[in-house]
Amino acid sequence: MIKISPMKEEHIPRIHEIEKSCFSISWSKEAFENELKENSLAYYIVAESEDAVLGYAGMWIIVDEGHITNIAVHPDFQHQGVGTLLMQHLIDEAKRKHFFGLTLEVRESNIKAQNLYRKFGFVSEGLRKGYYQDTGENAIIMWKYFK
Repeated sequence: MIKISPMKEEHIPRIHEIEKSCFSISWSKEAFENELKENSLAYYIVAESEDAVLGYAGMWIIVDEGHITNIAVHPDFQHQGVGTLLMQHLIDEAKRKHFFGLTLEVRESNIKAQNLYRKFGFVSEGLRKGYYQDTGENAIIMWKYFK
């Protein structure tokens, strides 16, 4: 059984492993520590099964909207509904807080992620040219509106 719970400091080593396995530019352990300890706008969750972290997601709460910063599932647990559970939890939290909407950036080439977001009602609203430093790839700005 998969459980969604708040991210804690003890999750960070595993989260950092997942981050490195999923992204060409990964956040550092210190970045995650800073999000938990210093960023009052941060909301982060983990998906766990039998004390193993399978994935994580996070967003920044900015007035009446959420900016999804990360969502990742360890490659060994992808295509098993973990990403869907994480995304649904972020959406449920956004609705609970009466957000106007949720936004995120996604690589133009990351069709798998775009399809997940579209499944939840996100739509493409713009482009950030050269957004990703490693390749200069564009980011698609996606939004899900609640009102």
